[in-house]
Amino acid sequence: MLPALKPIMMRDRVSMIFIEYGQIDVVDSAFVVIDKNGVRTHIPVGGVACIMLEPGTRVSHAAAALAARVGTLLVWVGEAGVRLYASGQPGGARSDRLLYQAKLALDDTARLKVVRKMYEFRFGEKSPERRSIEQLRGIEGARVRKMYELLAQRYGLKWDKRQYDPNNWDRSDLLNKCVSAANACLYGITEAAVLAAGYAPAIGFIHTGKPLSFVYDIADLFKFTTVVPVAFHVAARKPQEPERAVRLACRDIFRREKTLERIIPTIEQVLAAGEMQPPTPHEEAVPIAIPNPESIGDVGHRS
Repeated sequence: MLPALKPIMMRDRVSMIFIEYGQIDVVDSAFVVIDKNGVRTHIPVGGVACIMLEPGTRVSHAAAALAARVGTLLVWVGEAGVRLYASGQPGGARSDRLLYQAKLALDDTARLKVVRKMYEFRFGEKSPERRSIEQLRGIEGARVRKMYELLAQRYGLKWDKRQYDPNNWDRSDLLNKCVSAANACLYGITEAAVLAAGYAPAIGFIHTGKPLSFVYDIADLFKFTTVVPVAFHVAARKPQEPERAVRLACRDIFRREKTLERIIPTIEQVLAAGEMQPPTPHEEAVPIAIPNPESIGDVGHRS
């Protein structure tokens, strides 16, 4: 008898792949992409953190179900992956971490401690004392703008500000397109890691009120050590297909820097700064009818 299938841990997976102009289905129990000529391309879906679905892609019910079972996030993106439209949430198998995250976010003191830890992680120094979250957000914004300017100087590029029109993408300048494409790659794998660990993408600490607020919080911790320098480097070379060049470069740096392996431990580290214990089940809580079997996957994965 073969052992039961177990999800591969998030840190051991390939970060992402992009699919366009194909029908995604399950054939002979395998996740495949079928092109217009009927050619099948097999994808080891269980070993991928997230799959970016570009325009011209259709996904069958069986494929979406298989991706959910193995904990692979499906993300619908715009052409060249420069915009995120929606995601097929594989979800977590437990709620304790979600409740822990919400408890920290609802407590003003704990939330400020988490934000200060994020600031320290991002800039390598303690945040200024006696500053509110709004004030820290303003300080962070000023430092980020300066980092963009320094990168532009390093690569000999003209940089005005971070701007683009999602409704008229072709009018965006090359550099902003590259930065947007790079950010989309980082947001995809970050959301996959957040969901795999059992947290809620919408419950943020610095960013609030958006479906991916927590994803933006965590992605910002890695942005200027991974994808933003990649975007500037690619823009300086002016390739014929800049978005594709950015995606390939992001894939390589994720592998080289072991970004996917670092995201979940970083989440746990910054949330621990709130100095709260995860909530314990209520004494009157009804025990689960079918306990989750032991799994080699991450805590939030379904077995």
